[in-house]
Amino acid sequence: MAVNHYENFPVASILLPKRLRRAVEIIYQFARQADDFADEGDLQEEERFTALDSFRSELQRIAANEAPLTPLFQDLADIIARHQLPLQLFHDLLDAFSQDVLKKRYANFDEVLDYCCRSANPVGRLLLHLYEEATPPNLKYSDAICTSLQLINFWQDVTKDYAIDRIYLPQDEMAHFGVTETHVAQSRVDKEWQQLMQFQVQRTRDLMRSGAPLGSILTGRIGIEMRLIIAGGNRILDKLEAVQYDMFRQRPMLRPFDWVIMLGKSAPFGF
Repeated sequence: MAVNHYENFPVASILLPKRLRRAVEIIYQFARQADDFADEGDLQEEERFTALDSFRSELQRIAANEAPLTPLFQDLADIIARHQLPLQLFHDLLDAFSQDVLKKRYANFDEVLDYCCRSANPVGRLLLHLYEEATPPNLKYSDAICTSLQLINFWQDVTKDYAIDRIYLPQDEMAHFGVTETHVAQSRVDKEWQQLMQFQVQRTRDLMRSGAPLGSILTGRIGIEMRLIIAGGNRILDKLEAVQYDMFRQRPMLRPFDWVIMLGKSAPFGF
């Protein structure tokens, strides 16, 4: 698993079967480049949308059985055909990245979940299609895991997101716990902030737990990979709790010793 530029995405891990590594790398490149269009550099909004629309046009060429114009999409067309990957999942990712350009606040948790359904869940679904394990129960478990990973990324990166004027914490829940945007702007960690984040972390942990059976359903190296992903997410939540939700000054990260703990928890029935 690599938690790198595009968070919580397993990029060609040594645990992945060799036959799937190229496909995973291509999907990662698609997601990373599209995410960069939405987030990186000094592009104007119109330029970001134009770049994302260029990806949509390439997907439309694939859907029409026309040759893509760029090497990335030529490779993508190959793996989509080879593994029968649903094109809609790629469109969902682009829709989420487009939303990031404009939407900076989330009124409630349902809005956050809607975003996660398009920004994170498609990744897990694509992997299940690659594994030939995309059954309805497995897809449901995967969605829970991927949404949890997206939420964990939000809680890790409150400061980073605020720097580009984004807050993913639900506004109604902030108000309920007496937290305002001033808490984020001033990196204020008081009782109200801690109570809000304790609530967010516990809900995220419960959601991750609801998807954890997928780690036992998937067998072999793929199962180990999935259990490591789950263990890594839970480890970050542990670290958030350990610093009393002061991610402003101590952003939780996975370090070498954490991998020892995660490997121990990745054994079957380790959940």
